[in-house]
Amino acid sequence: MPSDPPFFDSADRSLDTDQLLYEAVPVAKLVALVVVIAFVPFALRFGVGRNEALSVLFGVLGQFVLAVGAGVVLLYVLARAEQLA
Repeated sequence: MPSDPPFFDSADRSLDTDQLLYEAVPVAKLVALVVVIAFVPFALRFGVGRNEALSVLFGVLGQFVLAVGAGVVLLYVLARAEQLA
């Protein structure tokens, strides 16, 4: 027999907002951390001024950080979903 679905209160079958917030806050913190880390190379990109080589380098580095961060967030969400299922 399958267990109760996550995020629903088993007593009255309503949405359990406390559990939703409990699961959403760590994901939001992880996304915010990735954005803050990616902001540094993008800020440096605009700070180097007319040096085009450094500007391109910092732009690529910022995009790389965002891509890796998106992968980490996705892996976290998938692992947490597997634990909840």
